[in-house]
Amino acid sequence: CGSGGSRWGCWLCPCLRRTCTSHPLSFPLPFTHGNLQASSSLTRDCASSTKIWEGLTLRFHRVIALDFLGFGFSDKPRPHHYSIFEQASIVEALLRHLGLQNRRINLLSHDYGDIVAQELLYRYKQNRSGRLTIKSLCLSNGGIFPETHRPLLLQKLLKDGGVLSPILTRLMNFFVFSRGLTPVFGPYTRPSESELWDMWAGIRNNDGNLVIDSLLQYINQRKKFRRRWVGALASVTIPIHFIYGPLDPVNPYPEFLELYRKTLPRSTVSILDDHISHYPQLEDPMGFLNAYMGFINSF
Repeated sequence: CGSGGSRWGCWLCPCLRRTCTSHPLSFPLPFTHGNLQASSSLTRDCASSTKIWEGLTLRFHRVIALDFLGFGFSDKPRPHHYSIFEQASIVEALLRHLGLQNRRINLLSHDYGDIVAQELLYRYKQNRSGRLTIKSLCLSNGGIFPETHRPLLLQKLLKDGGVLSPILTRLMNFFVFSRGLTPVFGPYTRPSESELWDMWAGIRNNDGNLVIDSLLQYINQRKKFRRRWVGALASVTIPIHFIYGPLDPVNPYPEFLELYRKTLPRSTVSILDDHISHYPQLEDPMGFLNAYMGFINSF
């Protein structure tokens, strides 16, 4: 909460379209997603995400969402060393620019955004000057544990940054993209072809398909900095919640949930319907929103 009872929300997701803003500013921290389909995972745009957006703006004084560097409609420099540390610094710089560095904020994140949120949480825990003051954190279907994360085959090939990576990114087309993305949704909640084309357009913007291999280096970073990022989650005392689509093949049930509850026993969890998969905010927007509001109203 900010002073005077105002509430501030920060939505961390790799790419929520900015056109969904009304009077508030839009900002996804990722939360943001970082795999093959990441660059437009939230651009199911105003059909599903508006239900979340409207609910959030009714509850919070201001909601902020952004496209991370390399995602959506942001710049996609190449060659470039994309890192979780840089993305976290971008979030901090944005909130400073908006004059929110001294406000207590609620972070809401998804997938890739979960990892960025972990780094922001680590910096908050270190109590460094100029860092964000985090009131609460809600994660969703992010691979926060490298040992339970199951990347897709193409992700595995691209993250290694070998000779094949630049070839594969140039050969990527709508057919490859849609075939890779659709199975990550639940059987009853898959995007339509027009929605897939919207997502693909977000990836192709600024030749984004050519930087996917660089963005996927976050998988290697997550393994290298596991102690730092998981340790931040386990050691802070702020309210933490996880919204989980249990059919997620990337963070599979029950392995992921068992490790999460063992590692973070103080955190609360909302498990959505059995057929909800990796994109709960798109597949079950009302269930997602209700779970988040239940968490926010609990403290």
